Amino acid sequence: MTIYNFEVTNDEGIPYTLNKYEGKLLLIVNTATKCGLAGQFNELEELYKNYHEKGFEILGFPSDQFKQELSSGTEAAEACRLTYGVSFPMHELVKVNGENAHPLFKYLTEETKGILGSKVKWNFTKFLVDRNGNVVKRFAPTDKPSKFESEIAKYL
Repeated sequence: MTIYNFEVTNDEGIPYTLNKYEGKLLLIVNTATKCGLAGQFNELEELYKNYHEKGFEILGFPSDQFKQELSSGTEAAEACRLTYGVSFPMHELVKVNGENAHPLFKYLTEETKGILGSKVKWNFTKFLVDRNGNVVKRFAPTDKPSKFESEIAKYL
């Protein structure tokens, strides 16, 4: 099983399967616009612009599980675009932990356990997925995207 088996819904409410990204290097991030780490949107966008042409995609998944997000994925995506200039794909509001976690995040967390076991510790946990759909790395919320740019370059 790979991430290509999962269906997600974009911020406009349109469902699709992640097989759309086969052959791409992905960084999947749980985001929150009211989080103290929201400044990472700027670095994420910079990475996206620098590597998108080489087959790199960032997928943002807003989550209010830590009570730091707007009331819908549409509002969160709009805030990301207006406030931080985000141009990478954003998605519906999801849960990232617990019984009601989105199946994609259940899979991501099982594939790469963090400090709290399989749970997502906080907003801006980042998962790197290789071009074959395998989760290869997990980055902590406080890991700034510029810190792991070399990892992205290595997999491209």
